[in-house]
Amino acid sequence: MFRPEKLLPVLAIALLGVAPGARGGTRADEAVTATAVPESAAQAAVVRAQPMAATGMAGAFPLAYPATRKVDIVETQFGVKVADPYRWLENDVRVDADVRAWVEAENQATFAYLKTLPGRDLLRERLARLYDYERYGTPRKTGGRYFYTRNSGLQNQSPLYVREGLQGEPRLLLDPNGFAQDGASALAEWLPSPDGRYLLYSVQDAGTDWRILRVVDVASGRTLDDRVEWVKYSTLAWARDGAGFYYSRFDVPADGRKFQSVGENHQVWYHEVGTAQAADRLIFATPNRPRIMNRAQVTDDGRWLLISSTEGTDPRHELTLVPIGGEKARPIRLVRGFTDEWQLIGSIGDKLYFRTTAGAPHGRVVMLDATKPRQPLVELVAERPQSLVGGSMIGSRIVLAYLSGGRTEAELVDLAGVPRGDVPLPGMGSAAGFAGRAGDPETFFAFSSYTTPPTIYRFNVDTGETSIFAQPRLAFDPGRYVTQLVSYPSKDGTLIPMYVVRRRDLALSGKPAPTLLYGYGGFNISQIQGFSPTRLAWMEQGGVLAIASLRGGGEYGKAWHDAGRLSNKQNVFDDFIAAAEFLKANGIAGQIAIEGRSNGGLLVGAVVNQRPDLFAAALPSVGVMDMLRFDRFTAGRYWVDDYGRPDREEDFHNLLSYSPYHNIRPGVDYPAILVTTADTDDRVVPGHSFKYAAALQAADLGTKPRLIRVETRAGHGSGKPTEKIIDEYADMYSFIAYWTGLKLEAK
Repeated sequence: MFRPEKLLPVLAIALLGVAPGARGGTRADEAVTATAVPESAAQAAVVRAQPMAATGMAGAFPLAYPATRKVDIVETQFGVKVADPYRWLENDVRVDADVRAWVEAENQATFAYLKTLPGRDLLRERLARLYDYERYGTPRKTGGRYFYTRNSGLQNQSPLYVREGLQGEPRLLLDPNGFAQDGASALAEWLPSPDGRYLLYSVQDAGTDWRILRVVDVASGRTLDDRVEWVKYSTLAWARDGAGFYYSRFDVPADGRKFQSVGENHQVWYHEVGTAQAADRLIFATPNRPRIMNRAQVTDDGRWLLISSTEGTDPRHELTLVPIGGEKARPIRLVRGFTDEWQLIGSIGDKLYFRTTAGAPHGRVVMLDATKPRQPLVELVAERPQSLVGGSMIGSRIVLAYLSGGRTEAELVDLAGVPRGDVPLPGMGSAAGFAGRAGDPETFFAFSSYTTPPTIYRFNVDTGETSIFAQPRLAFDPGRYVTQLVSYPSKDGTLIPMYVVRRRDLALSGKPAPTLLYGYGGFNISQIQGFSPTRLAWMEQGGVLAIASLRGGGEYGKAWHDAGRLSNKQNVFDDFIAAAEFLKANGIAGQIAIEGRSNGGLLVGAVVNQRPDLFAAALPSVGVMDMLRFDRFTAGRYWVDDYGRPDREEDFHNLLSYSPYHNIRPGVDYPAILVTTADTDDRVVPGHSFKYAAALQAADLGTKPRLIRVETRAGHGSGKPTEKIIDEYADMYSFIAYWTGLKLEAK
């Protein structure tokens, strides 16, 4: 619900962090014995062509999978022999011609099949109309200027506008649609300088996690010569005087390893506007702990640089304060040891206000003195049964957000922690935004639900007054849909919350319908309400949308997260399987398709292996599919907090037990599967999906298709052009519509 804009996007937090600098357990090179037989013509193997025979136009299409060679690689890990015949598909598609040829052949087969799907073109046209509405981002107010993004509807990327004062005329400041001819370069993070003179922004090309930082002069609209590269997993923080900014970066990766290398030595740097990057000043680094991630923010008064360090995806931080203004100022270690979560809410002079889990698993608000770090914390807001998931200082108030089982609330307290009323949210849904600073009571937030796009609200924390800043005009009636929150028992009896969204007439009829079940279940990420034109298109056609709040997420705090990770990961799969069984047993679902992205892609792959009989179709997207090698690429090593370490014996056996790539069951009928990934995904490298798809196609799994769709010039998801999103979901949802029996019609 509540995502202060000073934080990294939720999707980024989900699969990044920093792995421990000193890895426990047995070293990988001691635990693994590998037999890699040089490939020869006699040793190479190909997948046999498997024509599909099923009823209906798409099912009868004579699909033959492309030939995929096998290599004889068997590794012995902790006494277990593990084959990896498709390891060559881990290579970068840009560098390896064989991988590139395989991707082209797979795409050719996949798109030939997708063209035969009934209603695919109708769905694409409807998706384009549903996307064609005016969309605003949450404004930022700086130096009397208001900065915000606005998409007229079908623009591939959202341009950024500025107003001189609240009632000023909007002026186009940046149009990322001109960054690249194919629309695949996006405006990612951006931040105005404290006086509003400059705008610092990052360019994300083709969906990569790498960023290039640029600066634009707001008055003239001219982009300066400043160019800062090799930035990744960084916050942006201006110095108070606006003369420069702080950012985080890695060293330059080796040639050919830009999209696969494991980054180390995450450093905080300072860049002075108008200078070359070579002149930037190193502010903070941890060379003795190269796997630590370090990110910086400047306190509201500009006196302190707060550096937050993490060693994994768990929200456990060390905090270091660097006084600003003195070249020889010594850093102050504010919080030592990676034990608790710390989020800076705001500051007044030397008083720093934090949301923390220290001594409070569900979170509390505390204050500490920057000049007296050894003094006890001063508690302002005590822990509650609900999880405190966000906080932001605005004017003389603090906005707090609480979450319990997917339900969200926002309230106000003063700087002493005394309650000052609730934030008047307009209904059942979720809010995001609330950026601001001490001394200015004005803030903005976006409110949306599963059936309504975001409306932008202006809110005064002193008066409680709320007004609409921007509201979209809709091409559909939200009143036609109903959202229900239900609970169902998992395998061990734990009650799991789940949202069920569908047309009102369908709900009143009591008839089962083709159902799309979505889940994630990991990294303390909560499933909260949010609008999606793609999901609306599914429901508009008469499909049911079900979103399960699985263990491993953050819906009920730390204990809920812990119950779905490491040795408890099977609980997540059990929760998802139980959701499908509940939907069928209660007459809600007919045939079920399942969808998950990233960690959710792993979820889909695992439950398909465990219960292939339960699902008609599956959409594993950008998934983590090889659980024995995920830590060897890009951000993968950060995920050991949730998954465990493949080089530790206990973790190895657990990971092998559910790894999608290693647990495919030949001789069992599988659902129809459309794997999706992208060539520039450097979060979950596409080799995961490549290997998984090749293994699916090699196995005898029945007559339903097992296809892979590889997007070009795209990454893990963020920054993807609107037209690519529409094309991708037209393919995905027409695929599952066919296999669940949902008839697609013109709307």
